Amino acid sequence: MSSFKNVLYFQAGLGVLANMFLLCFYIFIIIGHRPKPTDLISGQLTFIHIMMFLTGGDLFLTNIFESLNIDNDFKCKATFYISRVMRGLSICTTCLLSVFQAVTISPSTSLLAKFKQKLKQYMIHVFLCIWSFNLSYSSNRIFYVRGFTNLSETNQMQVTKSCSLFRMNYIIKVLIFTVTTSRDVFLVGVMLTTSTYMVIILCRHQRQYKHLHSINHLRASPEKRATQSILVLVICFVVMYWVDFIISSTSVLLWIYDPVILRVQKFVMYAYPTISPLVQISSDNRIIIMLKNMHLKHHQSFF
Repeated sequence: MSSFKNVLYFQAGLGVLANMFLLCFYIFIIIGHRPKPTDLISGQLTFIHIMMFLTGGDLFLTNIFESLNIDNDFKCKATFYISRVMRGLSICTTCLLSVFQAVTISPSTSLLAKFKQKLKQYMIHVFLCIWSFNLSYSSNRIFYVRGFTNLSETNQMQVTKSCSLFRMNYIIKVLIFTVTTSRDVFLVGVMLTTSTYMVIILCRHQRQYKHLHSINHLRASPEKRATQSILVLVICFVVMYWVDFIISSTSVLLWIYDPVILRVQKFVMYAYPTISPLVQISSDNRIIIMLKNMHLKHHQSFF
């Protein structure tokens, strides 16, 4: 059990470091250069993933709260609420990233091409809508989270070492489950649709231009690399999200708490925020060039 907890800490540490590096890069690009519209979305996604790690159960933010002797109820409500908000923002932002990339690579003759400028123009409005929805939708959960007590009450289920989830009214539970599932099914459906569309576009471009360009040129295309990285992110997200969703839904609906299952769920939940920055770093030529230049300058200064 302790070895698996160490794996979780290592995973969280790697995820936080990778996301912090990526966030600093996007801040540098947004402030000092002309950012691409996807940089704004990716930068927000990176911030969301950092917050997911900080509010994930018995990890960093929880330990900070404990060291400050903050009321246990407040700590549980705050971490649980922020965690739920970030979880919802993660799926919404990943979906937005997938949609925007599909619009970006769409041919000028397609219907989606008409939305290129409109999507750029209303990007801030889209961000505000996504944040407002998730902040308001997750607020109902704080009424059912409290500090854990050692009393053997049948109406509470321990979800961390210091927090417990209290039973909801059956109608409220079904309503929340239905709305959450409907939202997730819709967003995942949009992601899969746009991903299929991007694959079709890439295959079509490769067939059309393979006689005009070399294979190396096709592989080096920044647009193609960005699209491929987003496809990888979407696939990873869909797999990890639904595994996490099945585990968490089963636990709540059947009212079952198992420390082993909870740790497995955390591992799955942290998988996407850990993989995401590594994929983005390895596929963004700007980051690769920047790292090469830094290495070159360090090598020159050494000699």
